[in-house]
Amino acid sequence: MPPTAKLKIAVIHGPNLNMLGQREPGIYGSASLGHIDQRLGMLAGELGCDLVSCQHNGEGELVDAIQRTSIDGIHGIIINPAAYTHTSVAIRDALVAVGLPTVEVHLSNVYARESFRHTSLIADVVLGRIMGFQKDSYLLGLRALVGHLRGAS
Repeated sequence: MPPTAKLKIAVIHGPNLNMLGQREPGIYGSASLGHIDQRLGMLAGELGCDLVSCQHNGEGELVDAIQRTSIDGIHGIIINPAAYTHTSVAIRDALVAVGLPTVEVHLSNVYARESFRHTSLIADVVLGRIMGFQKDSYLLGLRALVGHLRGAS
């Protein structure tokens, strides 16, 4: 992708992330999902990209959102599958099917939590994983994805 081309990035938020700011702030931080999306939008503007963001609690809706990226002119995906990270083969298969560069993000460090959270079913099909930096995980993910896309030929 040429360095001046306008990138279009999809940010896909999984279940319960609509509760951010209220839900376990000691783990997830105090920022709301709206605040995270606002900060992402500001950074996207600085980086010269467009951002499309969605949040779904249902696995099928997340699969639909991933599949739509292939027809919506999306260049890359940032995804926080939340609890589905550890259980959803369907989300993994959808990511493989669209074949877009993807960064997995998590607000918390999953390795500092319960052992069932240590397994990611998408880890082997994403460019990389960023976790543990609360809302900044998303910003780091966007920077990494844009850097990858700009460096890719």
